[in-house]
Amino acid sequence: MENTELINIWKQQNAKIEKTLAINELLLKEAINNKAKSSLKSLVKLKTSGIVAFVFYLLILGHALFYAIFNYSSALNYFIISVAIITVINIKGFSDYIRHLNWTNNINYNGSIIEIQQELSRLQLSIIDHAKIMCLQIPFYTTFYLSNKWFPQEIGFGYIVFQILLTGSFIYLSYWLYKNHKPENLNKKWFRNMIAGSGGKSVMKAMEFYKEMEEFRKDDKNTST
Repeated sequence: MENTELINIWKQQNAKIEKTLAINELLLKEAINNKAKSSLKSLVKLKTSGIVAFVFYLLILGHALFYAIFNYSSALNYFIISVAIITVINIKGFSDYIRHLNWTNNINYNGSIIEIQQELSRLQLSIIDHAKIMCLQIPFYTTFYLSNKWFPQEIGFGYIVFQILLTGSFIYLSYWLYKNHKPENLNKKWFRNMIAGSGGKSVMKAMEFYKEMEEFRKDDKNTST
């Protein structure tokens, strides 16, 4: 009889502990959600202001490109090709910013931790891909001002060498950045700083908060066993 009573008392206490842990986990999740939302507010501001900046920049590029095509001459070939490529890449960047803003505003914080982490991971990977593509425009800022009316026939050998070295170095820089924009480099400070300008820092900070939840669950399992 005494053993039965002890077992019943133990079951009651165990049920109370599990209920307390469940409440604590719920409260912790709510607190982490609030932290993540606060962290991602800066991302929303960044993407919103970025969209506005993209609109103005694309209008400038579009106007310049339209003017060059409308008043076409072979002297504008460098300009047209360079600005056209820069425009296409920035249109892609513009669409990325809209998508990132939409994803951020539609994160389902009522879902499971795993689902939230998956949404943040998708956002992080897309930010990395965005920054990767944007690197491809770098070399074309060294060629848009050239003209076949004076380049290379009417300039000195020194300037030709300078232009080749300038464009060549930017091509290499663009290739190097493109190649190194990958999730495996997230543990490197220089890469984290690089994608921070595209919102990567806010997402990484939010993801760190949810790792706290994983640690809490691990501790629960250890204490229960």
